[in-house]
Amino acid sequence: METTPVTKLKDLFHTIAELPVGKEKNIGLRALYRKEMSDHIRSKRFLLILTLVVLTSFASLYGALDSIGDVVATDSNFIFLKLFTTSGSSIPSFVSFIALLGPFVGLSLGFDAINSERASGTLNRLMSQPIYRDSVINGKFLAGAVIIFTMIFAMGGMISAIGLLAIGIPPSFEEVGRIIAFLFFTSVYVCFWLGLSILFSVLCRHAATSALSVIACWLFFTIFLSLLAGIIAAALYPLEGYQALFNMVDNYTCELYINRLSPYYLYGEAVTTILNPGVRSVGVVTTSQIEGAIAGYLPFGQSLLLVWPHLTALCAMTLLTFVLSYLKFMRQEIRSN
Repeated sequence: METTPVTKLKDLFHTIAELPVGKEKNIGLRALYRKEMSDHIRSKRFLLILTLVVLTSFASLYGALDSIGDVVATDSNFIFLKLFTTSGSSIPSFVSFIALLGPFVGLSLGFDAINSERASGTLNRLMSQPIYRDSVINGKFLAGAVIIFTMIFAMGGMISAIGLLAIGIPPSFEEVGRIIAFLFFTSVYVCFWLGLSILFSVLCRHAATSALSVIACWLFFTIFLSLLAGIIAAALYPLEGYQALFNMVDNYTCELYINRLSPYYLYGEAVTTILNPGVRSVGVVTTSQIEGAIAGYLPFGQSLLLVWPHLTALCAMTLLTFVLSYLKFMRQEIRSN
């Protein structure tokens, strides 16, 4: 017998009714969380996205293993990290794949989180039960975030295990720490897109509209914002004529700050710093600042200090999108829709 949304809701209400009285809010949140986890895991859409991520990850690992010999001949330090950053002859690196496909993972988990419930009529039935309204959106975001963290860390562990078998060189403790930090940054980055997709799911009545809205935001942050940053920087600090020499630093700084409004740019800058210990700065470095500096690699702690503002910004963006969707959802009149 096929399971319908109404049947799932009846099972959910039956579960809530059997639990002890006095803990209704936690009970409702736990029940909704389990329901959303089950829906995600059994969803054909999620399985399709998971298959795509797995295939692209294996393709990036194959390209890295094919080219790692030439890279190691140039620099034999931190070989294990190069599994994540090395590109093949025609295949991008694992980091590049995740930066592009990560938003689609968040999109697939959240673009119809609320409006599909409203369109099918199950949201009315859900709100008519003794369940706190905020448990609905909290459970949906929490389930999506757990799925994302589990998937990203599982993929990172699988890439690491296969890479270890292939190259036969175990990672150092510093490399393990950098990989864990990279996977955490990636999970937060994908959670931002989950929060944004849930926000559009609350704002838009149709799932197709919310999906197109998130894709439009992804295109803007990934492609058009960098073009807009260059135009604005060139207009404010032109690099033509006699002012070019004086405006070079200001032009670069202006363009950099505008680009950092994009989560895609923040994520790329952060993981490049984490996975490449040779990166010693994420801002403008003058000649006077590098005079007398000793060439070498940054310790893991120093690299974390460089990207700590990036993590704070990504967490703040994720929290902002969820808070906006939370406030909008709490103020909506559900029963009249």
